[in-house]
Amino acid sequence: MMTANEIRESYKKFFESKGHTIVPSAPMVVKDDPTLMFTNAGMNQWKDIILGTRDPEPRRRADSQKCLRVSGKHNDLEEVGHDTYHHTMFEMLGNWSFGDYFKEGAIDMAWEYLVDVLKINPADLYVTVFEGNEEEGLKRDDEAAGFWLKHVPADHIINGNKHDNFWEMGDTGPCGPCSEIHLDSRTPEEKAKVPGRELVNKDDPQVIEIWNIVFMQFERKADGHLEPLGMNVIDTGMGFERLVRAIQGKNSNYDTDIFQPIIRAICDLTGKEYGKEENVDVAMRVCADHLRTIAFSIADGQLPGNAKAGYVIRRILRRAVRYAYTFLDQKQAFLYALLPVLIREMGATYPELEAQRELISKVMKEEEDSFLRTLETGIRLLDGVIDEARQAGATQISGEKAFTLFDTYGFPLDLTELICREKGMSVDQAAFNAEMQKQKERARNAAQVENGDWVELKKGDVEFLGWDMTESECSILRYRQVTQKKQTYYQLVIDHNPFYAEMGGQVGDRGVLVSEHETVEILDTKSENGQGVLITKELPKHPEAAFMACVDVDLRRASEANHTCTHLLDEALREVLGSHVEQKGSLVTPEYLRFDFSHFQKVSDEELRQVERLVNERIREDIPLQDLRNVPLEEAKELGAIALFGEKYDDKVRVVRFGTSVEFCGGCHAKSTGRLGMVKILSESSVAAGVRRIEAVTGAKVEEMMYQLVDTAAQIRQLLNNAPDTLAAMKKTFEENENLKHQVAEVLRERGAALKQQMKDSAQVKNGITVMKTITLLPADVVKDIAFQLRAEVENALVVIGSQNEGKPLLTAAASDSLVAQGVNIGKNIREAAKLIQGGGGGQAHFATAGGKTLDGLLAAVDKLVEMLTA
Repeated sequence: MMTANEIRESYKKFFESKGHTIVPSAPMVVKDDPTLMFTNAGMNQWKDIILGTRDPEPRRRADSQKCLRVSGKHNDLEEVGHDTYHHTMFEMLGNWSFGDYFKEGAIDMAWEYLVDVLKINPADLYVTVFEGNEEEGLKRDDEAAGFWLKHVPADHIINGNKHDNFWEMGDTGPCGPCSEIHLDSRTPEEKAKVPGRELVNKDDPQVIEIWNIVFMQFERKADGHLEPLGMNVIDTGMGFERLVRAIQGKNSNYDTDIFQPIIRAICDLTGKEYGKEENVDVAMRVCADHLRTIAFSIADGQLPGNAKAGYVIRRILRRAVRYAYTFLDQKQAFLYALLPVLIREMGATYPELEAQRELISKVMKEEEDSFLRTLETGIRLLDGVIDEARQAGATQISGEKAFTLFDTYGFPLDLTELICREKGMSVDQAAFNAEMQKQKERARNAAQVENGDWVELKKGDVEFLGWDMTESECSILRYRQVTQKKQTYYQLVIDHNPFYAEMGGQVGDRGVLVSEHETVEILDTKSENGQGVLITKELPKHPEAAFMACVDVDLRRASEANHTCTHLLDEALREVLGSHVEQKGSLVTPEYLRFDFSHFQKVSDEELRQVERLVNERIREDIPLQDLRNVPLEEAKELGAIALFGEKYDDKVRVVRFGTSVEFCGGCHAKSTGRLGMVKILSESSVAAGVRRIEAVTGAKVEEMMYQLVDTAAQIRQLLNNAPDTLAAMKKTFEENENLKHQVAEVLRERGAALKQQMKDSAQVKNGITVMKTITLLPADVVKDIAFQLRAEVENALVVIGSQNEGKPLLTAAASDSLVAQGVNIGKNIREAAKLIQGGGGGQAHFATAGGKTLDGLLAAVDKLVEMLTA
């Protein structure tokens, strides 16, 4: 029986023999594409080729691509673990043809690999073809059906509807009919009872799709109509996990050697058995699946967080933790302990796992520990909600409160329901779902983008000139209208473009387009499918005119300086902290720079100063920029450029070099290091376990900072009467101030003691209650201390004190435990008395405070509260 690793390699070798270039998997985490957070299909990395904005050579390619489907159109998360074949992270085996072979070639190669190489019984294979769609004016894909007849009998060819057999990239863009290959893995007895063709696309767990061959030949426009694609494209995707299951003769993906080593390790760690109890099995499958997703995401540079892709990864990790907590009795972090097994099984194919082992382990453990603390907090809060419901005579907690636990504290609904059931309570799930739907609508409205069709003004290629110039004559090639958050913008594509599009951490350029008719402000520049798109609020009145594209030079130069500084910082950090330092993210703006890097402890002040000195030394050396373009990838590595895990590199790359600093980079840089002026590190902090962040400024921003520091120092000296030794004078002032504080505290203590005794001496007994009341100017903390002392020292004591807090009235009251036992409740009554000072308050039965707005009613409020509590 072939192992999973052997099957993967057989696929690559087969397509290599068919003239395909075997390419590495793109990162699972997508960068520089605003439409996508994760790679959810093998074709994602080829979007720009399919759209015609990038050279299609080589025209035949194949790979095994890491994919993640958990959100948006492909939302499988809640099904993962409950069935045998859904996953979050999965591998997609794919082969592509860009303007080379089309339907016949793709069908023939797929059949040859499955039947001749993998030896799958052809009688168990069924194929689908697009049945056509009258509304679209599309006929049945008889062409594909004809090619399939070379391999399968007619009754193994099944018509599929538009939903199943017409693939679309999105609401707009490339699309076309597709042909699926389904495998019937049932027993001979089951096959004899019901033909496999009747179970295709019927959600039968043993009759499943294993390969989808997409024939891209159309482009969907914004108004819905189809136009022929400029180049026919073959895009195939075969789910690796499903294929391995079929070859290894298993009934579940989780029974293959992809997942079984992880599941066995879970059994060893938890003492549970797989296959004995459904809830335990589901939890183990969830953990085995999610482990892969979390580890690969972190290896590709995406840390768990509170927004966007980071939130998705955190949500997946927390789902695994809660299943382990609830069904595997894991009250401490344990997912991270499974990492060595994953690396042993997949590390040879994906070396980023081994290279990032320490980082992945530390981040996972920290996240697990954090969420386990959240679960403990949530359980305490839920206990309070349950008690409150019981006191009100209810047997159900409100869906709104369950949603608050979920949304604010990350406490999952299924765990809330489980705890409620154990305590004889239930959850108003309808109300919870209503709150969830409201949140989804808010998120959908915030993220919704409506793109119009591109209006093409003229044909032409796009040339990026921004590395060399900030001005250029240009023409607008095409434009479209975009609406987001009820705001309308326009996107422009120009032929000779000096504007840098946001990418690689560097923000997009701003500037203007100038013609003889008008000046159009460019608000931002974004990257879309490998091309720069200029963002403007107004569409040019004469878009067909000749323009001069002018980048805002001041902003660009500041961004260039900050970007160059990140390279110098990267090198200096490795020199000072060690070679383990690796860039984990950056942000380059005209105002400041941010640089994230791997390091497992806080960088000391001394180390930061050392890094800063090294960078400033290289700035003073005025090292010139060496801009090396179209360098073969391997040659670039030989020059010293470090390939980062989680980044996708083309066969030819750009290398930016400043002396010994050598990096892959597509951004804009200073022409020499001297143009940075100086760098000043502002802060160093933690982003996640094993990841630190530096924020810094360069050039004019350092100058402004220096002036502020000098001015502040001058003002301090002036306050200290221009003392020659400023530090000594400040130290003396602080010491004198501390002494005065002690003296004041002693005076207040004495006055507090005197007031307390005075209140005792003037106490009155009313209805068996010892009433002690007064008005004072003593501060709130002293008043509170007096109230607590008196309630403890005097039997049946009621203490009511009116005072001032920052010029506003404050009512403070306390009652002894004996009075509380008799039913006295200060917290309930103080609100009514506070109305006399135009305020409100509250507290507990034995102690409460109330603030107000007017001092005039303070004495009346004291008397009112005494009257209410002694009646």
